[in-house]
Amino acid sequence: MSILERLGVPAFNAEKGNLIDPEKYRLKVTGLVEAQLEFTLEDIKGMPKTSQSARLASVSGWSVRAQWEGVTWNDFLGIVKPRKNATHVTFKSPGGYDTTVSLKDLEIPRAMIVYGVGGEPIEPKYGGPVRTVIPNLWGYKSCKWLIEIEFTDRMKEGFWESRGYSSDGKIEPGWTLDINTRQKRPIKGGEITEF
Repeated sequence: MSILERLGVPAFNAEKGNLIDPEKYRLKVTGLVEAQLEFTLEDIKGMPKTSQSARLASVSGWSVRAQWEGVTWNDFLGIVKPRKNATHVTFKSPGGYDTTVSLKDLEIPRAMIVYGVGGEPIEPKYGGPVRTVIPNLWGYKSCKWLIEIEFTDRMKEGFWESRGYSSDGKIEPGWTLDINTRQKRPIKGGEITEF
């Protein structure tokens, strides 16, 4: 049982995780970059590794703090070298899920491409083998089962955004159920750093 499962984190659309064989996994980098690239899981694990605590917050009212392992977005940018006219990235997963995030919103140090949590690989039902964690935005912007990153020059309406969710995904003030402590707690908006 993984750390996320032990904490009781909900797993939505878990069956989609079974679409990806870690042995055959490929992450494509396309769009406004110096060169189109493709990485295996081992390639990503060979990038500068970071382990850091960050809280993932769901627009459905819960959040969880975990120790995520992977590569920071800033380190990843240094490898993929986007063009100067790139202002956004569209993250894609199998089955047509996509979401677009402003490069400005990814400048925080805890934005990551992750393959581990709590010292274990991320289970498929929680977005493994590779997902994003963007703690300053609602969880639907943290793409699970990441298979493509497209650099672009505009915001695109993604899967949830076309169904009424906010395009920018900013965490709003309100309340969240802290999965770690099982307590409902107020949040001020933006990245949740107070607990």
